[in-house]
Amino acid sequence: MKKRISIIALLVCSFAIAFAAFADLNGKWKGTLKFGDFELPLTYTFKVDGETVTGACTTDQGDLPILNGKIKGSDFTFALDIQGQQMPQTGKFYGDSTVITSEFQGQKTHVKLIRAQ
Repeated sequence: MKKRISIIALLVCSFAIAFAAFADLNGKWKGTLKFGDFELPLTYTFKVDGETVTGACTTDQGDLPILNGKIKGSDFTFALDIQGQQMPQTGKFYGDSTVITSEFQGQKTHVKLIRAQ
């Protein structure tokens, strides 16, 4: 019985490792940032190279480059330059979605992104 449980656990871990190797943050992600009644569609384009994250956030106002991007496991951080002020961002990658938390001028926001088709 213990041998069977060990084999099952090993198979589950192997599947998780294989999934992590194929599912990554690279590419386009879409979501909507909501402020009360105001909604702002966002498209993030991420490029991961080792532990470095680059790319941009695209809004209807234009592109904001990703600055100082770092990734470790499923957690990542970066900043966006908003009118000369850096807006820190933290993210958590879940495979089929990611959640980004931002803080700007004392306001915290959260946005869920899904992979763009």
